[in-house]
Amino acid sequence: MPTIAVDKAALFKELGREYTTEEFDELCFEFGIELDEDTSQSTKPEDQAQPPQLKIEIPANRYDMLCFEGIALNLKVFLEKEKLPKWQVTPPKDGQLQELHIKPETAQIRELCSGVILRGIEFTQARYDSFIALQDKLHQNLARQRTLVSIGTHDLDTVKGPFTYEALKPEEIEFVPLNQTKKMNGKELMDFYEKDKHLGRYLHIIRDSPVYPVIYDANRTVLSLPPIINGNHSKITLDTKNVLIEITATDKTKVEIVNHMLIAMFAGYAESIEAIKIVSDHNNESRISPDLSPREWKAEVDYLNNVTGLDLSPEEISKLLSKMGHDVSPSKTDKNILDVSVPITRADILHQADIMEDYSIAYGFNKLPRVYPNKTAAVSAPLPINKLADIVRLESASAGWTEVMPLILCSHEENFEWLNRVDDGATAIKLANPKTAEYQLVRTSLLPGLLKTINSNKHHAVPMKIFEVSDVGFKDETQERKSRNERHFAAAIMGKTSGFEQVHGLLDRLLLMLRSKFMTREDGLKNAALEGYWIEEVEDKTFLPGHAASIKINLGGKNHTIGVFGILHPSVLHKFELPYPVSTVEFNLEVFL
Repeated sequence: MPTIAVDKAALFKELGREYTTEEFDELCFEFGIELDEDTSQSTKPEDQAQPPQLKIEIPANRYDMLCFEGIALNLKVFLEKEKLPKWQVTPPKDGQLQELHIKPETAQIRELCSGVILRGIEFTQARYDSFIALQDKLHQNLARQRTLVSIGTHDLDTVKGPFTYEALKPEEIEFVPLNQTKKMNGKELMDFYEKDKHLGRYLHIIRDSPVYPVIYDANRTVLSLPPIINGNHSKITLDTKNVLIEITATDKTKVEIVNHMLIAMFAGYAESIEAIKIVSDHNNESRISPDLSPREWKAEVDYLNNVTGLDLSPEEISKLLSKMGHDVSPSKTDKNILDVSVPITRADILHQADIMEDYSIAYGFNKLPRVYPNKTAAVSAPLPINKLADIVRLESASAGWTEVMPLILCSHEENFEWLNRVDDGATAIKLANPKTAEYQLVRTSLLPGLLKTINSNKHHAVPMKIFEVSDVGFKDETQERKSRNERHFAAAIMGKTSGFEQVHGLLDRLLLMLRSKFMTREDGLKNAALEGYWIEEVEDKTFLPGHAASIKINLGGKNHTIGVFGILHPSVLHKFELPYPVSTVEFNLEVFL
């Protein structure tokens, strides 16, 4: 979780009283944050050389507390010293909104953009430092090292709208980077900052792209090269009065969260918040940014009270939730419902369970009664598929096989080519931006993990008998999430002989424990109501010709093919660098539910 250092004297002045370290630690605990250190009690020379600071650990989902302003504001609201502001945009004096046009070519690299203007802002050194520090914290946390979102801030009085967000070849982009004097093009800039400790770690985000994103003003002055650096021409200073904030992103939700956080934290220093008209030139659609209206939620009074063990009225709950920044009122149509207006600062509110958590914090976690809830979401019992997996796991271990737990991600080659299988494009769940070639997709079979495990343990004595009970993943357009998991069992044996009879024996034992008896193929096909399993020879390129069989089963009056077992093809052994014959079995456990 991020740790924010704030000036102790300034924070206590904002809160309206002095606190001892113990008192402030207790306040932090009550609000759900943690005082990590009070440097006034430190003996370190570096701490004694500067004014006392409070280092406060913030929950990872509370982006509204990543700076001094956010911590002070939330604590004052919690202490009921003030209400959370209701942020609103103000129309420009001349009636004309500044425009930012997004060009179609930005879709190749970083197509989303948002922004806002803070007019009449009053910077002091402390405010300026906090403004820059908040951007850095948002970049490191919510923005995932600028890969999802990047922020550019500019002195609006030094540039002229309308602005354009474009994507051009690196050699076509020329400007003087922030705090530099020499003009560079995009390629030269990459070489210049390659060894820079701060900016060098972000270059990879766009370096290999044929086009770089860039923002121009009406005079073709470069404002920024997101997500790397701003131009020196529009640099903000302590004398800046009107700040243009532009935010580029690859994530539609996070770009607006970042915009809201910057507004909420620093609009208090400005005379007005002015919107920007964002125009997408590829479809001629436009929108006004930002939207500062609160999100409307419903919360059930019975749910809030049952989970917390309290029995407060809707009016009492509303008052407590106002301490957490919410605007709450009992519903006019249903006495069991609360209408909750969630402010722009609370991007972490995703469910009424989050509202319940705020209710508990406002009431006081230490004061909650110790009761068993009247209604619970679940009882303490394993999911049926996990219970089934445990049965199979125990039987395999009892039979002398060793369980392994490889990663669920693998390379495309391991999942398909190395097993002599063909990717039809509609089966595997592929990562859009894999970090390495080793983790390109979600496995559709447990075999790659087993064979890689054997490969890594070739120095051990043979025969080597291992198994895994875990999930594989498949694309599934019928599901809301467009994918599904399946719980599979797989085992592999490597030895100086094939071990085919041993995987066959393990299969028979497991299916017996799953209450599926062996039957002949003829019986299984003639009478689907007769439950049991049989095997049929199958041609599968993963296995040696004539040495593979599919596993068929009758369950619930239906015939299923649940898996396959056999002796691996020599080409598979060669790809996984296995020196001895290997036999494997794999089948789907979920048909037994």
